[in-house]
Amino acid sequence: MQDNSSLILSLKRGLARCCPACGTGGMFRGYLKIADHCPTCQLEFDKIRSDDAPAYFTIAIVGHILLPIISYLEYRYHMSMLTHLIVWPPIIIGMTLGLLPFMKGLMMAVMWRVKVRTDS
Repeated sequence: MQDNSSLILSLKRGLARCCPACGTGGMFRGYLKIADHCPTCQLEFDKIRSDDAPAYFTIAIVGHILLPIISYLEYRYHMSMLTHLIVWPPIIIGMTLGLLPFMKGLMMAVMWRVKVRTDS
């Protein structure tokens, strides 16, 4: 059985986009591009797979935050369709693109913790 404190620590490190094992090396070498390995502890990131999980969780979080707000504002102020088309797409895109790298780091830490790895 794994220690819960180290699980939470690994998840915090992943959310910070750092190596889930040591917490010092950066996990990313670009916006969503994973580095080959940690420069500090040599953990191989390319063997950890997060697949589409970060995108799914990002969409779910952004949707759960914005849908009640959009619904309330529509109910309260009866905004025109043009207003909706001008206001919401930049907010949705901005929140999605802002949250996605952090969710990918978190998912990489989860996958590392539960030892989901590729054989390649």
